[in-house]
Amino acid sequence: MPDDFKIGVWSRSTADIQEPPSRAVGILRHLGPGLIIAGSIVGSGELIATTQTGAEAGFALLWIIIIGCVIKVFTQIEFGRFSIVTGETTMSGLTALPGPAIRLRAWARSRDDKVRVNWYLIFWFGLTVIGIGQLGGVVGGVGQAMAIGAPITESGRAYNAASAELIRERVSLSELDQTAASRIDAENRVELLVAEVAGLEPSSHDDQYWVIVIGVITAIILVRGRYSLIQTLSTILVASFTVVTVINLIALQTHGAWAIQPAEFMDGLKFRLAAATEMADRSPLATALMTFGIIGVGSAELLAYPYWCLEKGYAKFAGPHEQSDAWANRARGWLRVLRWDAFCSMVIYTFATIAFYLLGAAILWRVGLNPKGTDMIATLSTMYGPVFGDWAKWVFIVGAFVVLYSTFFVASAGGARVMADAFRVFGLIGNDDASLQRWNQILCGAYPILSVIVYLFYRQPVQLVLIGGAMQAIALPILASAALYFRYRRSDKRLMPGKLWDATLWLSAAGFFVVGIYLLARIVYPDIDTML
Repeated sequence: MPDDFKIGVWSRSTADIQEPPSRAVGILRHLGPGLIIAGSIVGSGELIATTQTGAEAGFALLWIIIIGCVIKVFTQIEFGRFSIVTGETTMSGLTALPGPAIRLRAWARSRDDKVRVNWYLIFWFGLTVIGIGQLGGVVGGVGQAMAIGAPITESGRAYNAASAELIRERVSLSELDQTAASRIDAENRVELLVAEVAGLEPSSHDDQYWVIVIGVITAIILVRGRYSLIQTLSTILVASFTVVTVINLIALQTHGAWAIQPAEFMDGLKFRLAAATEMADRSPLATALMTFGIIGVGSAELLAYPYWCLEKGYAKFAGPHEQSDAWANRARGWLRVLRWDAFCSMVIYTFATIAFYLLGAAILWRVGLNPKGTDMIATLSTMYGPVFGDWAKWVFIVGAFVVLYSTFFVASAGGARVMADAFRVFGLIGNDDASLQRWNQILCGAYPILSVIVYLFYRQPVQLVLIGGAMQAIALPILASAALYFRYRRSDKRLMPGKLWDATLWLSAAGFFVVGIYLLARIVYPDIDTML
């Protein structure tokens, strides 16, 4: 490792040194950052974007979803390796990337102090703005769930009743024979209900009222909370609904009309594309690639993961970097813990993602429902109807709140930490722990409130989530390049992985480039979807 490496604001001293655990039980006790990341992942990507991909593509694109979850973990671990070896934060590492940069005056420091702002940090700012919009979509989903379960106004109750009736009629319509005489009557009832729902929607604002309440409460919790609270709460939230979803998927196999056939599942593992459907305004592949940006470890999670590793203590437990064998052995041991942490979280969120996708394909795709707009939560709740019957809505509402709120909660906490550190790198705040912690608290309060404001002005949660996913996917090639730079230029030779690991890292980077370049091309050439 080069001698000019500087330890960031996360100081390390010999007093913090701990020997790494060698047995599985000890390693499991030190897991945590990955569980927090899983709490952020199993939410907007899985519940909203993944199910919409299944609703539009059926089983055909399951292979993309699985690849999107699995290959990112290698880049995630490389970011974590960087934090353990150097003790630096993500922003400190990224600003050292080669390429164009500008020198800015560090306003919070001495008059002559200049800071180097890398080209990526400028792009990151745009990513952050859109990321706040994405969180607006997530908290909007939470607000919709609460508005359905606990409507505040009479207009909200009327809108919920009409929306639920419309969805029931659409499900019933899908089950009628195409030549049945009663189908005409059913189609007429659907048309009347569509008009009724459209007329009621503008006067229903219960979701917005709930979004305001949720945003304020979240800001208060995050300002006062610390790492242990975030880890515990996110783990409980994710585990509860993931278990319900998996049980639902297994129980679905006992319902003949809805059971997933082995041939359908195997078709989803073939490398083929899906045909466009009438209910989607774009190619299902386009939706899948936007989903790719936020399932598994997205750009936001990659940026935040080293911060959670630093707060957990992996870097300080290894101790200040030195050339001794003792340090190399400790660092190697804590890297082993980090790999366990990342892979265990990968198994959790991959399993949950597959379950959500299969539910979307098995029910929404077959019925012809596409979750979007202000009835997104009500539409998604139909996935639980075949198993839970009349209880489906309530099971899903509670679950949707749990999963989406975990994403909103964890992503706000992670985003605030990255933003505060970016302020330090930009020279806008002092280069000390006190300044960083103070601004971390300020931004923990600001992040949820800004997300709420976005949803109040644009009540389209699916679009907000997918736009955020597209932006995160576009950022993936840059982060893949950063991971390769960390691997080959900013690591300790004693801790470098073997050739097999390098191959998986390059494979991960290749996947990042394919998706990122496609979505960038889609912005420049919107008609590219017609070629898919």
